[in-house]
Amino acid sequence: MSDKVTIGLIQATNDVDGNEPVAVHKEAAIEKHIKLVRDAKSKGAQIVCLQEIFYGPYFCTEQNSKWYEAAEEIPNGPTTKLFQELAKDLGVVIVLPIYEREGIATYYNTAAVIDADGSYLGKYRKQHIPQVGVAKEGCGFWEKYYFKPGNLGYPVFDTAFAKIGVYICYDRHFPEGARLLGLKGAEIVFNPSATVAGLSEYLWKLEQPAHAVANGYYLGAINRVGYEAPWNMGEFYGQSYLVDPRGSFVATASRDKDEVVIGEMDKQLIREVRDTWQFYRDRRPETYEDMTALLP
Repeated sequence: MSDKVTIGLIQATNDVDGNEPVAVHKEAAIEKHIKLVRDAKSKGAQIVCLQEIFYGPYFCTEQNSKWYEAAEEIPNGPTTKLFQELAKDLGVVIVLPIYEREGIATYYNTAAVIDADGSYLGKYRKQHIPQVGVAKEGCGFWEKYYFKPGNLGYPVFDTAFAKIGVYICYDRHFPEGARLLGLKGAEIVFNPSATVAGLSEYLWKLEQPAHAVANGYYLGAINRVGYEAPWNMGEFYGQSYLVDPRGSFVATASRDKDEVVIGEMDKQLIREVRDTWQFYRDRRPETYEDMTALLP
């Protein structure tokens, strides 16, 4: 397995008005993203990550049971199976963030991980679900209406090209899970997101490079772009990026365009950084017991 791995991050607009039926959204977005994945492959990508719940608008801007129709089982749903075929055809690893239905009516914000031979490796369910995720004054994302907090822990997936972990959107504000992914061997962590300009934009290029540095891995941060009608609650500001274990930006996307971001990760750099900064060696987990208590 080569030390050099080419990473593709996909950011895109949602092109269908939110008043349209769910099926219309999914058909248009899936067609669009298949083309973008193929574009990423043509540019050399070996691992490709899509944005949070890629096949429609970020519908958490309203509370409407209509959007439950967007959820699918993983791995038995049609979208996972379709992208398994695509991954096998292209020989790429795909991180596929979709809306998951478990059983009759339990819902999660999830990412399926598909290996380069098309095999399904497993899934990560978004752990941290805000009561109301504030985007800007007077507006918020009603995530608890749609998602149950994840219950699968923080798995790391050993793919054909690298060991990868997944964190989803609001998870990025919590260093504990980011550390667990590193302790479990992640060489790169992906954070597919849907975040708009306002309260937290200043954190976008602060928190995740800090996770990369603190844990000695690469991190791919993905955000969608544009305004989504009919809500138009804020600008999804793109700027997806790949950052290395030193906190240096390897590749960064525009603020407002559909784009495939291509960057190279180097496992030798991971080893060099971890040899220099022995954060895992110098941990004191026996002193951290208060972190599991309900403090303050």
